[in-house]
Parts: sequence; structure tokens; C-alpha cells
Amino acid sequence: MGSVSLHLRNPHSILAVFDTRPADVLELTLGAGRLNAAWSRIQELARRHGVAGLVQQTTGGRRARSAANSASGRSGSGSAVVKPRVSSKLDDLFDEQTPPLPAGIWLALDCLQDPHNVGAIFRSAAFFGVRGIVVSKDRSAPLNATVYDVAAGGLEHVPFAVVPNLARALKQAKKRGAWLLGTSEHATVDVADVDKDRAWMVVVGNEESGLRRLTRDHCDQLCRITPRGPVTSLNVSVATGCLVSLLSADVDQSTAAARSE
Repeated sequence: MGSVSLHLRNPHSILAVFDTRPADVLELTLGAGRLNAAWSRIQELARRHGVAGLVQQTTGGRRARSAANSASGRSGSGSAVVKPRVSSKLDDLFDEQTPPLPAGIWLALDCLQDPHNVGAIFRSAAFFGVRGIVVSKDRSAPLNATVYDVAAGGLEHVPFAVVPNLARALKQAKKRGAWLLGTSEHATVDVADVDKDRAWMVVVGNEESGLRRLTRDHCDQLCRITPRGPVTSLNVSVATGCLVSLLSADVDQSTAAARSE
């Protein structure tokens, strides 16, 4: 799940690679003319870490690249070729050796197919301090350059495991002490009524069909975000960000209280 190398165009995703694994930046192409602060920082880091393929483009090359970026939905004043981050083992997402796990949030993605959704979820996960993400391998978007660029560094800061069998991975997560919280618009329990003081692995499903039946059967509880207006559904990445925000608020407060005792 992933190619030998990725061509990234979001300066924030490139900066995150420099911050976490600079040796994996293989080539860097910079736009012609004056660079903004982010790209100037990238240029500085490339020189500091001895990136071999450092190229400053001409004006013509910049125009051609801008057209390509516009067509792909990504923009920037340059690009970088980097190695993809290596998937972790599932057990590595749980740093405690034995149950019970402390309260916290993990995510599991059940056959999400739009790389923009996957990237947005990784970005939200990094923002809210999600402790790990499980990604199903089959019938799912690959973790390609679009995912990395939309995530704006999220893939560098949230550990993830790509698994061939999500049902088996969910069973393993339960053995490690996680509770499985499925998401469905047909659930009767609102996320506001979910017990926040648990180690939840929130499981979100495909953009069109939601959770698969077998995935749903493994969940300890199902919840929904109850609509409060005339629009009755949310994009899966937006919904996931809302869920993580609502579930992590009390966790952050309880963790802070425990530290102060």
C-alpha cells in the first residue's frame, strides 16, 4: 500500500518529513523566483541535510508545474520526492504492555476509498492527538502522495498500521484493551452519551456503504452524530474530526486532572 517514492507538493507535508525523517527526502525541486517562508525553510533544510537532487526551476518550468498542480488539486512552489513512511505493526500502536489501556483515542478506517478523506482524517488525528490509526488494505485508498499532501504532515506524526484483515486487527485491538466504537447514522446512541473515560478505537466506514457487517459486529457500541439542522449527513472526514474532537475533550481534561494530583 504505497509506491517506492512519493512526489509531494504541499510544503507542510515536506517540512514534516524533514522534521521526522530527513534522510528519506530524495530530491527537491524549487520554483523559479522568490520563495515564500515555507519553501525557503525547505531549501535551507535540504542544504543542511545534503539532499542530492536540489533543483531550482526556470520560469517556464514553473508555469508547467503550476498547471499540473492545478489539475491534480495540489499547489505549491516546488515538489519533493520522498520515501513513504513504513507501516507500523498493529501492536506498536499500543505502547502499554498489558490492559487496561488508559483513556485515549485510536481510529480504524474500514475501506475508505477517497484519498482526500483519508488525508483529512490523518490531519485531524494529528491535531487532536489520536494515538494510532488502523487502515484496511483491500478496497481502500492507497496511502499515496495525495493523502500525504492533504494530511499536511499528519502521516508523519500519527503512527499507523496497514492491515490485510481488519476484523482480525479489531480482535487484536480488543485483546490489547481497546473498546471498539462503531459509527453509523442508524445508531440510537449519540456520541455525546458515550462514556469518554475509555480507550476507544473509533471505527469509521466507507463513504457510500458505511461499516461492513462483520466490522460492525465486532464493535462494542455504535454511535452517531445527531443532526441539528436540515442537512442530515456529513462527509466521512468531517464526521471523523467531529467524533474525535467530542470524544477527546473529556479525555484531555481527565488526563490533566490526573497529572495535577
